[in-house]
Amino acid sequence: MADEGSPQPPEVRCHSGRSYADRPQSFVWRGQRYRVVEVEREWLEPGQRHFLVSALGETGEKGEKRFQICYHVPKDSWTLREI
Repeated sequence: MADEGSPQPPEVRCHSGRSYADRPQSFVWRGQRYRVVEVEREWLEPGQRHFLVSALGETGEKGEKRFQICYHVPKDSWTLREI
């Protein structure tokens, strides 16, 4: 799963409580910042934390979009894709 709109890894800002990457709060995708409105689902896989989120663009785009965001623990990196 990669950010299909950019050769660079996505920038993800997250809430970190007991551990890093507890919940994503915002991210940049295809040059636009999105605010996470709701984390619909989250799950763990070996070495990965996955989140299915609804997000709104901060530049006035209408309507929520859904994304799958993944934090790769060993690489300390993020990937995302629009659903």
